[in-house]
This record gives sequence, structure tokens and C-alpha cells, in this order.
Amino acid sequence: MRRRNATPRRPQLPTGWRRLAARLPILLFRSGLGCLFGKRLLLLHHVGRVSGLDRLVVLEAVSRSPADASWTVASGFGPKADWYRNLREQPKTLLQVGTRRYAVTARFLTPHEGAEVMADYARRHPRTAHRLCAYMGLHVDGSEPSYREAGRTVPFVRLDAAGDCQHGCSHA
Repeated sequence: MRRRNATPRRPQLPTGWRRLAARLPILLFRSGLGCLFGKRLLLLHHVGRVSGLDRLVVLEAVSRSPADASWTVASGFGPKADWYRNLREQPKTLLQVGTRRYAVTARFLTPHEGAEVMADYARRHPRTAHRLCAYMGLHVDGSEPSYREAGRTVPFVRLDAAGDCQHGCSHA
């Protein structure tokens, strides 16, 4: 087995028209059209750790558990992504899936937990998992062990709904 780089090459943040395209889903969520994304994309509200201003980002839910109202997301740009760093400062926040809103608390997964999440994601979405890993500079050969190894280097966050909001909240 080939030795993999322990520190993956993270992609550059999008600029120009790519940034505009990446932010388009936020406008659709804000226009009440979040249901177009099904349950795979979510709109995460977070507070800027420096500015204190409300911020928004659309993320893919790499896994979700309807039974306990939780979603797991990955930081493809690594631990320096603003939303990730903002949640580290203030883990209690809001998310929106479709048109439903939830009060959630972020829990940062361990590398072992990340390995399990990535292996499960690769089983469910093999082509997307392969492209995602390539985008993040992580070598995978399509085997479960290679996805587990890649998952150990990806920052994953589990967003757990508060008990009183598991069936939807009407937060602004």
C-alpha cells in the first residue's frame, strides 16, 4: 500500500464567478426554495468569531439520522474554513433543511469517527466520495481502508438538534 500524505492539499477557496456560483444555493434557501435540494444540502447559520455577524453557508450532509435529528457535515477546506472555526467558538446555532429549521449544537468528531463516516459515505456514494477525496488532495484507491484513512484527515462535525426542535423550529 502506498504511503499517503498525512497533511492533504486543501483546495483554494473559490473566487470570482465560482464564488458566486457556490453562494447561489444560499439565495435559494433564503427565497424559500431550500426544498429543491432535498435532504442532502443544508443551510448552516453561524456567527462570525471576529465580526459577531450572522453568516450562512450551504453544506452537504454526508450523513443524517432522522431518528435523533442529527446531521454530519465535512469541512472540505479543512479546519481553517471560516464556518468550522466559527462553530468552534460558538457551537450552538441553527440549520435549515428544506424549509424546516432546527436549533443544533455542533460536536467535532474524532479522527476515528471521521474514518467511519467517510467509509459509510463511500459505500453510499462511491463516485462522489472519490471525486471529493481527489478535490481535497486525498488519495483513495476505492477500497474501504483507503476511505477510512482519508476520513481521519477530514474535519467532520455532527450537528445535533435540541430536544425541543427535532420536528422543526421557526427561528428567524
